Amino acid sequence: MQPGVLCLAQKNVFVFCVILQNIAVSTGSVERVANGESTAGDETAASKEEENKTGFVKFGWVKGVLVRCMLNIWGVMLFIRLSWIVGQAGIGLGVIIILLATMVTSITGLSTSAIATNGFVRGGGAYYLISRSLGPEFGGSIGLIFAFANAVAVAMYVVGFAETVVELLKESDTLMVDEFNDIRIIGTITVVCLLGISVAGMEWEAKAQVILLIVLLVAIANFFIGTVIPTNTEKKARGFFNYQASIFAENFGPDFRSGEGFFSVFAIFFPAATGILAGANISGDLKDPQSAIPQGTMLAILITTIAYIAVAISSCVVRDATGNVNDTIVPGMSCNGSSACGLGYDFSRCASQPCDYGLMNNFQVMSMVSGFGPLITAGIFSATLSSALASLVSAPKVFQALCKDNVYKGLEFFAKGYGKNNEPIRGYVLTFVIAMAFILIAELNTIAPIISNFFLASYALINFSCFHASYAKSPGWRPAFRYYNMWVSLFGALLCCGVMFVINWWAALITYAIEFFLYIYVTYKKPEVNWGSSTQALYFVNALDSALALTTVEDHVKNFRPQCLALTGAPMVRPALLDITHTFTKNNGLCICCEVYMVRELTQICTPSTRGAWLTKNKRKAFYAAVAADSFRDGVKSLLQASGLGRMKPNTLVMGFKKDWRSAPATQLLIASLIRHPSTFFFFLITESTINTMQSMHVGEFNQRLLEASTQFKKKQGKGTIDIWWLFDDGGLTILIPYILTIRKKWKNCKLRIFTGGKVNRIEEEKLVMASLLSKFRIKFADINIICDINIKPNKESWKFFEEMIEPYRLHESCKDITTAEKLKRETPWKITDAELEAFKEKSYRQVRLNELLQEHSRAANLIVLSLPVARKGAVSDYLYMAWLEILSKNLPPILMVRGNHKNVLTFYS
Repeated sequence: MQPGVLCLAQKNVFVFCVILQNIAVSTGSVERVANGESTAGDETAASKEEENKTGFVKFGWVKGVLVRCMLNIWGVMLFIRLSWIVGQAGIGLGVIIILLATMVTSITGLSTSAIATNGFVRGGGAYYLISRSLGPEFGGSIGLIFAFANAVAVAMYVVGFAETVVELLKESDTLMVDEFNDIRIIGTITVVCLLGISVAGMEWEAKAQVILLIVLLVAIANFFIGTVIPTNTEKKARGFFNYQASIFAENFGPDFRSGEGFFSVFAIFFPAATGILAGANISGDLKDPQSAIPQGTMLAILITTIAYIAVAISSCVVRDATGNVNDTIVPGMSCNGSSACGLGYDFSRCASQPCDYGLMNNFQVMSMVSGFGPLITAGIFSATLSSALASLVSAPKVFQALCKDNVYKGLEFFAKGYGKNNEPIRGYVLTFVIAMAFILIAELNTIAPIISNFFLASYALINFSCFHASYAKSPGWRPAFRYYNMWVSLFGALLCCGVMFVINWWAALITYAIEFFLYIYVTYKKPEVNWGSSTQALYFVNALDSALALTTVEDHVKNFRPQCLALTGAPMVRPALLDITHTFTKNNGLCICCEVYMVRELTQICTPSTRGAWLTKNKRKAFYAAVAADSFRDGVKSLLQASGLGRMKPNTLVMGFKKDWRSAPATQLLIASLIRHPSTFFFFLITESTINTMQSMHVGEFNQRLLEASTQFKKKQGKGTIDIWWLFDDGGLTILIPYILTIRKKWKNCKLRIFTGGKVNRIEEEKLVMASLLSKFRIKFADINIICDINIKPNKESWKFFEEMIEPYRLHESCKDITTAEKLKRETPWKITDAELEAFKEKSYRQVRLNELLQEHSRAANLIVLSLPVARKGAVSDYLYMAWLEILSKNLPPILMVRGNHKNVLTFYS
C-alpha cells in the first residue's frame, strides 16, 4: 500500500504517514543515506555524468594516495634540516621527535580514515571532513586556517628549494646580491613558474608523480650508499668519517645551541611529517576512497617514518668541522677529546669561532655524504617542487570548497571555477599573494613553526571530529574503517593542542583566537546548510537527557512560566498573535505554533520543516506542530491533549479573535467550549478591534490599517501604559503577564495601571489593599483605579448595538408554538435561545458596560489586559460568547484577555 493511501485510510496515523512519505520520496540514492545530505544523490549523479563527459582520471590507492602522501611527507626537511635536527637534539631525542610527530600523524591518519570511510567524500580535504562531521561552525573556522596553512606551506617548500640553489651558487661564487636576497629572488621566480603551471593545467602531474617518487627513492638510496663508500680527505675535513662508533656515541645525546630546545626543534621538524591528507584531498578522484585512503595514508606514514629514523641514526658526521684539510692532528698536539680527535682531526677552534661544516652548520650534509651529490640535489628539487606544487593546488581547492558552501558570504567571489576541471583561478592568485608574502621572509626556521601551529589545529579538529561522532552515537556514524578508537582520537586532539602551546604558546593563542572568532562569526550568521553533523546528533542526545531529567522534577509555583500553545495556523498568517506570545515566552518558556488541517479538504500539507524554517529565519524561538482532524474543534482538542513532551507541555492556550465570526459556520466557533476545557490557562488576543469602523473604509486604507495591526507588536512600544483590568480572581495571571511584558526591551517604557472593582465608600481602603498586595509581590505600578459603577446597566445606545449584533443568531422560540420551537432547536442548536439570553442577561449587561468603561479610561493605552469573561452558570453558546468579545473590544486598543485557574501563580513574588 502506498503511503498516501494509508494516510487517507487511517487518519489517526496521518502525520506519521506524511513523514514516511517524505522519507520515501527524499531517499533517492544510497550515497544520500550514507552521507545524510539533502542533495547528495543528485549531486553525485551529476558529478559522475560530468566526469564521463570530461574524461576525469580515477586513481587507485597506490598512485592516488600512497605516492601523493609520500611525495608530500618527504619534503625539504628530509634533505636539508634533518641533519641539523640530529645535531641539535642528538640521535636519541631526534628519534623521539620523529616518533612524537609520527604519533600525532598516525592518530590523525586513523581518525581521517574513519571519517573518510563514513560515506562519500568530496573535495575540500580537512575542511570537508570537519565540516560534515562537526558542522559549518568548526568546519568554516578551520577551513580558512587549513587553506592558509597550505598557502604558507608553498612558501616553506619554495624557500627550501631556493636555499639549495643558493648553496650551489655559493659554491661556485656566483651569488647575485647576497644570500637572503638571492633566496627571495629565486623563490619569487619559482613560485611564479609554479603558478603558471597550476593555471595552465595539472594533467602532467599524475604522470610525473611516479617519476618524482623514483627520483626521491634514488636520492635516499644514494645517501645510504654514500655512508658506506670510503670517505676522502676533503669530506673528512668537513666532518664525514663513515660509520664510527665514537661518532654515534658523541651524537647520541643532545647539544642544543642558539636558544633552541626540544620543542623548538620539534616545531622545525613537524612540517616534515605533514602531508598525510594529500590523498584524502583528492578523494573525489579515487576509484574506491573507502579502501584507498586508509591503506595509502597509513602505509605512507609507516614508510616515511622508517626512512626518517634510518637517516637520523645513520650518523657519520660530527657536529662541527672546519673544512680545512690541514686541521689534522700531528704528534705532540693536544686535543679536546672529541671523536674527530680520535680520527685524526682537530676541530677545536669551532668552539670559539663559527665553522661552516658539520651537522650544526651545514644544511647540505646529505649531499656531501651521498655517493653522488647531484642526485641529492635532484631529490631536493623533486621533493620541494612537488610539495610546493601540491600545496599550491590544495590551498585553492580547499578554499574553493569553503566558498562554494557559502559559509562566509563575502567570499563567494572565490567559488567560481574555470575550465573543464573547474579550476579555482582566483584562488590560485590569492594563494600566490600569500606565498609571496612569506617567501620574502626568506627564513625557513621562521616559517616552519607557523605551519606547525596551523596544521596541528587542523589535525586536532580532525581527531576531535572522530571522537565527537563516536561519542554522539548517531546511527549515521558507520565508518567502514574499524581500526580506530574514540578515546585515542580524543587523546590525539589533546596531544595536538598541547604540542601547539609547547611549540609556541603565543602563536597557539593567536591560532585559537582566530579560530574562535571565525566560529562565533559562523554561529552568528547561521549558514543555511544541513550536513547531518555529529553536533546535531549530540544536541538531540543532550536535549533528550535533559527532558528525561526534567520529568523527575516536581512542578513548583516559584518556577511557573507560561508555556503557550498558540493557535496561529501557519505562523506567518497571524504575526501579531505570534509576536505578543513570543514576547513573554522568548528565552523563558515554551511556545508552540499550531495548525489544524481538515482531512476532508486536504490536498497538500506543508512540511513542518518549512514552517520551522520560517520561524528560524524570523528569529522566533518557537516550535511548530500540525494535526489533521475531521473538524477544527477536534484538532484543537487533540493539540491540547498531545502537544509537548514530559514536563515541557503547554499550560496556556493562546488564540486570536476570529474577525469573520458572523459569517463563519458554527463548527468553526469553538471559543466557548475551549474556555471550559481543563487547560490550565487561557489567553485571547484581539488586535483588529476596530473592525466595525474598518468595514466602511476604502480598500487601500483598510489594507494599511490591517498591516499596522499585524506588525504593531514587532516594533518597540513608546512611552505609555498597559492597563490591567483585574476583575476576577484568577490566581494573579492577569497581573503576571503584563509584568513579564514590562521586563522585555520592547515594552520597558510602558507603565502598569491597575483597574479593579470596589465600593464607593471604600475607594481609599481598596487602593491601599491593592497597593499593599502589589508591593508584597514586588510589582511596580504607576496607578491604581477603583471602578465602582461596573455593575450598573449600560446606556441604551450601547445595548441597542449589542442587540442588533446578536439578532441574526437568535432563535426567538418564545414567539412560536412548542412544536415549531422544538424543531428549530433541533435544526439550529447553535442559535441563541430566549432562555439563554435571559439567563445571561446580567452577564451581557456587564460586558456592554465594561466596554463603556474601557473606552472611558483605557482608550489611549498601548495594551489592555482583561480578565476573560466566564459564564459560571451553564454553557453559553458560541455566538453569544463571540458577541461578548466583540462588544468588549469595540473601538479600543489591542486587548489581551486572560483566564486563570485560581492557582496563586504570584507566590513567586511573595
